[in-house]
Amino acid sequence: MKLLTDLTDPTYHQPTAPSRLHCWLSHYVQDERDMPFAYLLLQLSGTMLPLAILLFVPVLRGPAWWVVASLYLGLGNLRFKGPFGLMLHCTSHRVLFQKKHGWLNHYLPWVIGPLFGQTPESYFTHHMGMHHPENNMPDDESSTMFYQRDSWVDFLHYLGDFLVLGVARLVGYFTRRQKTTLRRRLLRGELTYLGTTLALGWVNLPATLVVFVAPLVLSRVVMMLGNWAQHAFIAPASPENCYTNSVTCINTSYNHKCWNDGYHISHHLKPALHWTDHPAHFRQNLAQYARHEAIVFEGIHFLHIFCYLMARRYDLLARHFVELAHPQRTEGEVIALLRTRTQRLPRLAA
Repeated sequence: MKLLTDLTDPTYHQPTAPSRLHCWLSHYVQDERDMPFAYLLLQLSGTMLPLAILLFVPVLRGPAWWVVASLYLGLGNLRFKGPFGLMLHCTSHRVLFQKKHGWLNHYLPWVIGPLFGQTPESYFTHHMGMHHPENNMPDDESSTMFYQRDSWVDFLHYLGDFLVLGVARLVGYFTRRQKTTLRRRLLRGELTYLGTTLALGWVNLPATLVVFVAPLVLSRVVMMLGNWAQHAFIAPASPENCYTNSVTCINTSYNHKCWNDGYHISHHLKPALHWTDHPAHFRQNLAQYARHEAIVFEGIHFLHIFCYLMARRYDLLARHFVELAHPQRTEGEVIALLRTRTQRLPRLAA
């Protein structure tokens, strides 16, 4: 167990001598604190997009094609996947570009997003249209409530259900809730992606598999893995409480790479809170975190949580657990608390 120390996660610091590029980009960006997203978009536009196009060029064959394909998959999955995915998350809550340049806000989900397996509009409609309004409760089609969250069998059932039926369930949710605009946006993005992938598959199947199909499967696996870990610890008596149905990870390099995504409790408490404000919000609300016995870890992130849960290494989770209210608890008591929070919740009769 750990006691809370100083926070090392990123906050905003205004540049003292901004470059010409910075000044130029700032005329387009809605919030100057989001300038890292503009720089990331430029990097992706200068690397991933040209590599994707190059893979479809018929003159590129043999070993040269495989070199480019390896570079594309390596950059996309090892370097850029996390930062891009969480940039997409942040810009779903707060648009990146100013209203007068609003057309640029379509560039990220419709042009760059598909290179990472993000079908246009699907992430936004799922996350903003269902997940946050339902808050991991039973009507959230991606809820973790009814699964044993330290079980491989349950996770594979959860993942398989999403991969096979996720879009259909989301369409059904929007239909029940009469959210027709979101349903239309979802179907437009999914069908456009499917049609484009099929058409390009006739042109160049290997390139289509590398550029569109493999990233799609991987991104959906990663998203479900992340959601599982973010909502792995749920207090049976208060599953609707953001303090007790989500997890916070502090002082981890992941927060520097992925825009403070570890602060998932405060994100559900205040979905529109800017990513640079989460450390301060956490500090200001420590009494509430302690009162609700919120689960906070230091030095690890959601992939660690997932792996430790699947291995049932509660001792490793306890080692990174931050004591906010009961500094004298033993490791066994912390493990007992964590175990109670991962139990499958019963479905109540309608």
